Amino acid sequence: MDLQYYCTIPENKQNYSFFVMDHYPLNQVLRIRGRFSYSYLNRSTGKILTMKIAAGVGENQAIVQASRQVDFEVVLTESEEELLDMLLNGEVAAAIRGSLSASHFMARLRELYPEVYRASLLDIQGHLFLLAPVGIDEGDTLKQKRKIIEYGDKFLRQMGLNPKIAILSGGRPQDIGRSSRIDKTIQEAEELTRITRDKYAVKHYFILIEDAIADGANMILAPDGICGNLIFRSLVLLGSIQSQGAVTLGIDEIFIDTSRSQNEEGYLRALKLAEKLAKQH
Repeated sequence: MDLQYYCTIPENKQNYSFFVMDHYPLNQVLRIRGRFSYSYLNRSTGKILTMKIAAGVGENQAIVQASRQVDFEVVLTESEEELLDMLLNGEVAAAIRGSLSASHFMARLRELYPEVYRASLLDIQGHLFLLAPVGIDEGDTLKQKRKIIEYGDKFLRQMGLNPKIAILSGGRPQDIGRSSRIDKTIQEAEELTRITRDKYAVKHYFILIEDAIADGANMILAPDGICGNLIFRSLVLLGSIQSQGAVTLGIDEIFIDTSRSQNEEGYLRALKLAEKLAKQH
């Protein structure tokens, strides 16, 4: 395999480092690791670019403050359209929604990727786990939930974690018969467990999310996106659980979804997660 060597001299640095890069297909963005900086080559333009991550700015300005605390370039934009264009055109290594609205952005993203789901990466006293779905219009069908399990399992393995997936429903086993809605969520969870357990490490915990976490589950699958969103808000925005942002599953690019109500520390964690995933991508 041929190797190409690049030398970059970062600003305000007396030393410099050589970078080694392998050849890949022409349309693939190549990353070049270095001592002082992290760069990548956009093969469509032939330009070597330093690590840049795009972030959206809405009414909540905490994202602006967070962007000033990282050691890589953050490109801020008030336009959902521009944020997505920069991501899809390879102008940035990753993007986070910041405090922009999600509706238009996700609608356009789904034109390119029909099956897109968001899963929040949460941290409880050092225990990392995915919570999905968290988009209020996601996870409504058995097919969608099965796809979320597939994508979530893949993401966890890429993070070096052994997937342990907890499927939730609307009640305990003895609650069947109390209402048709409760019955439906339990029946769907049982069916989902049945059709996925041969391939994935899944277990139906019914409504007992606390038991799932105590057992070390690193992916929590809520009954639907509304439930997942409410769990997220209860744990993160009202409670003390830390969120690193919501990874977008089912796309080739790296996009971290964030709540418009997040604080500066939360946005900072999301920026650092985007950088980490970009380096691994």
